Amino acid sequence: MNETVARWLVTAAGAYALAGLLFAIAFARRGAGELEPVARDGTWGFRLLIMPGAATLWPYLLFRWWRARR
Repeated sequence: MNETVARWLVTAAGAYALAGLLFAIAFARRGAGELEPVARDGTWGFRLLIMPGAATLWPYLLFRWWRARR
């Protein structure tokens, strides 16, 4: 693999992870409760548990959150 391609892939993965982390924080605080009413009363432990999944699946969850707000 070309070194330039490898650097680009690492940069893209880092950008995806950073965007996922920022989204997961916002989603755990507010978005989960908007998508699922039962999650509104979730504890901080619950919110910490959903953050890794939200960070990984952030494009899908962002789309669902955006659609729910419309």
